[in-house]
Amino acid sequence: MESKDASISRRSLLRGAALAAVMVPLGVSLASCAAPGGGGGGGGATGAATADNPFGVAANSKIDAVIFNGGYGIDYVENAGKILDKGKAGATVKVSSSTKIAQELQPRFVAGNPPDLIDNSGANSIGWNTILDQLETLDSVLDANNLEGTKISDTLYGGVKDPGTFGGKFVALNYVMTVYGIWYSDKVFKDNGFTVPKTWGDLKALGEAAKAKGKFLFLWGKEAATYYQTMVVDSAVIQGGDDVRLPLENLKENCWSHPVIQEILTTFYDLIKAGYVKPGGSGTQFTAAQAQWSNDEAALLYPSGSWIENEMKDATAKDFTMKGIGELPFDDKQTTPAGTLRAEAGEPFIVPTKAKNPAGGKELLRVMLSKESATAFAKNKLAPTIVKGIVPDDGFGSTALVSQKELLDKAGDNVFTIKSFNLYGMNSDQLPIWNSFLEGSMTVAEITSQLQALTDKVRNDSSVTKIEIK
Repeated sequence: MESKDASISRRSLLRGAALAAVMVPLGVSLASCAAPGGGGGGGGATGAATADNPFGVAANSKIDAVIFNGGYGIDYVENAGKILDKGKAGATVKVSSSTKIAQELQPRFVAGNPPDLIDNSGANSIGWNTILDQLETLDSVLDANNLEGTKISDTLYGGVKDPGTFGGKFVALNYVMTVYGIWYSDKVFKDNGFTVPKTWGDLKALGEAAKAKGKFLFLWGKEAATYYQTMVVDSAVIQGGDDVRLPLENLKENCWSHPVIQEILTTFYDLIKAGYVKPGGSGTQFTAAQAQWSNDEAALLYPSGSWIENEMKDATAKDFTMKGIGELPFDDKQTTPAGTLRAEAGEPFIVPTKAKNPAGGKELLRVMLSKESATAFAKNKLAPTIVKGIVPDDGFGSTALVSQKELLDKAGDNVFTIKSFNLYGMNSDQLPIWNSFLEGSMTVAEITSQLQALTDKVRNDSSVTKIEIK
């Protein structure tokens, strides 16, 4: 189950939640091991750059890719490698899987021989603040044409560079378009006459209706308790905009005491105390808890990134008819445009500057961004990539994928992301706090105090490099 457990941090939450990626010690730096990354590439031989070979991949070259083996597997990169093999004379792509990216690849960074392409995901991903100066900038990938002859940047959803941009440098190309939402069974709602909520104010009545039918409103598992932090924070941002988001992102004093966050936490606490949240989650493995929702239909709602359908495809009731809504504003007075959504590119791919064949790493990314590769991923993994316009109206038969498409289309450019929890490796310390809150053993004042204390600890740690988030 290791790859399953690790996959929850793929989703930038919590990559994220998904849990947030657990970073290597924040004071550790590999900066002395490599020169700063740029557009030029590392030590491998290159060929002539042409329209069909924009990065100058050398003939007969080898491309070394290490891919996080989580909920999406590695076959989508292997398939892109086969396409590249056909198109580049003599080029060969080796794709290796890993669930311990940091442990296995940090020694290669130190030795100066990192892979050409890395999917830096999972609970054991490499902390961004330790390798930023050792990565290629990837603007050239977006400036290149895809295999169909269209400029790649013109084929992507808006805002896809943001999650992979640190200190003004675009160094991580996140491949999967993750929609953060609240998921439910359309069949269960219709069979029981439940009304899909539109704001946090609707949840009490829905909880009462669920309880009358012997069901819960929410449930959770111990490794994914911070999925609810994501739901609370995202809801607060949807309600209050950057006035809520920026203080959290930049580790400001009293950021957790913002009135909107407090209103949502108080409402949530009341739902927990009313018995609408299934107890025992702090002792339940997260996929087992999710199966209680998707297979046993014990709870109506589950907050998650859009990886949830693929992750639970073997433990979902027949005719479940999974659908999703955006995370909820507190009330009808939200300050952001209607449809505002947390949607961000996940699965961050990086090209180390000291790799033997960085041109090959970029070319493999270019192939992955082709219509053929992106469509195959969406169809097989039930999740959209950052390439827009590839999901048909029927979602390849997936109602959850249809929901994702509808939410993204409605949001347009009104999307946001949350970086700080992943950036500073805070998730592991936040997990026990949220487990206690969800069990009902922690008050709103106590969870606020403890979350703020963690934020203050990072802010006041001089060994941690801070990055201003805008």
